[in-house]
Amino acid sequence: MNGCFRALRRLAPRTLRGRLSLAALTIASLLMTVLTVAFNAVMDRHLQHQADAELRNRAAAVATTVDAGGSRVHVLESVNDRLLDANAWIYAGSRLLEKPPSTTVDSPLTRIADHLATQYTDACATVAVQGDQPVRLCSRAIAGHHAAATVVTALDLAPYRASGDTLLLGSLVLDAVMLGCTYVLTRLSVGRALVPVRTMTDRATQRSAVDADVRFAAEHHPAELALLGASLDALLDRIRSVLRHEQQLTAELSHELRTPLTRIVMEVDWWRARPRTDSEILAVQGAIAEAAQSMRAICDTLLHDARENARNPATTLATTDVVPVLDGLIQHLDPAHQVKSTIETEASVPEVGVAPALIERIVSPLLDNAVRYARSHVTLSVRRVPGAVRIDVVDDGPGVPETFVGELFQPGRRADRGDGHDGAGLGLPLARRLARSVGGEVSYDCGHAPGAKFEVSLPAG
Repeated sequence: MNGCFRALRRLAPRTLRGRLSLAALTIASLLMTVLTVAFNAVMDRHLQHQADAELRNRAAAVATTVDAGGSRVHVLESVNDRLLDANAWIYAGSRLLEKPPSTTVDSPLTRIADHLATQYTDACATVAVQGDQPVRLCSRAIAGHHAAATVVTALDLAPYRASGDTLLLGSLVLDAVMLGCTYVLTRLSVGRALVPVRTMTDRATQRSAVDADVRFAAEHHPAELALLGASLDALLDRIRSVLRHEQQLTAELSHELRTPLTRIVMEVDWWRARPRTDSEILAVQGAIAEAAQSMRAICDTLLHDARENARNPATTLATTDVVPVLDGLIQHLDPAHQVKSTIETEASVPEVGVAPALIERIVSPLLDNAVRYARSHVTLSVRRVPGAVRIDVVDDGPGVPETFVGELFQPGRRADRGDGHDGAGLGLPLARRLARSVGGEVSYDCGHAPGAKFEVSLPAG
């Protein structure tokens, strides 16, 4: 049984078009079979009724030649006596008076006629003679005053059976034509209905799945295909979002890891330049270890943020005193900048509900830019605001050009690529995205002058 099922499964069409066409053909075949059987049964019944009606008419005609009014039954002679007696038997009670000349007393037809005559009522029977040739016999009772007579007539059913066979053959041919037309029309209709699906497939095959202009939904599609197209568009949007997030994460990792990697390379080159004392070697190892630890913290922070939804505020139990974190950032600034950095705080500043590593990743790009462009001084001020803690990063540099303010937080944008710095334009977008991931914000104060002022708002712990 399982082998039969596997064989049928292998023979089943592989395409949806073929399967739908086969299903439609199967359903149409079942329907045609039922209709053909019902039609031919009705036609056979109708032909039999016609034959019985013909026999009754003949019996009525023969009955006009029978006189049963007296004490005995008499057969009257008529002009068409031979025509009427050709297939008729006349009985007086159960006694045979006349029979067709072509039959004998012991023939099958006569025996059936004798049987019908003894029933003394109207009845019919069918008998096969001469090679299964069907003959229909019907009896008609004639009531008299003193005697009863019965007329039995016979009719060859071959013409009626031939008509029935012709109708059956015609219906089978019609069924075959209808099934063929059903299969062809179903394939054409399904093929036409699946044209949008083929178009979607070709579009997805020929073009990249992340192309911005690839859309599958269309207004002229049927509702089912429109829903499928909308689902595919939503899936592509999620794929594009994941790819953009992956690209952004890669760029941010490259941007953030550049500084500690540069420091490691410089320390190793300096170590190899000439023999070093034990204290110098320890200092180099400490610097390398510190840079590696910084890289690890950067990776942990960015990867943790990548796992979280950047647009939903991250719920965390971490609370941090922000001032020591900012003080650590200032102490690790490159002394070659010759820029003085200070921290200004209120008497009591609440803790922030953000992990220290995340605070560093948010404030560090702002502080690096401020030190890079400041003339002499950078100030970090920390103060309380309703429901949050505000950190302002202020420098006395040239500030941000007004024409560039609208692109300040867009990834990869820089106001002046020829200013001698190797930044990639990712620090500020990263700081804003990380701040928003914990329910905070990073913004630029356009009204501040001179210099630049960036405001960081973090939720209070």
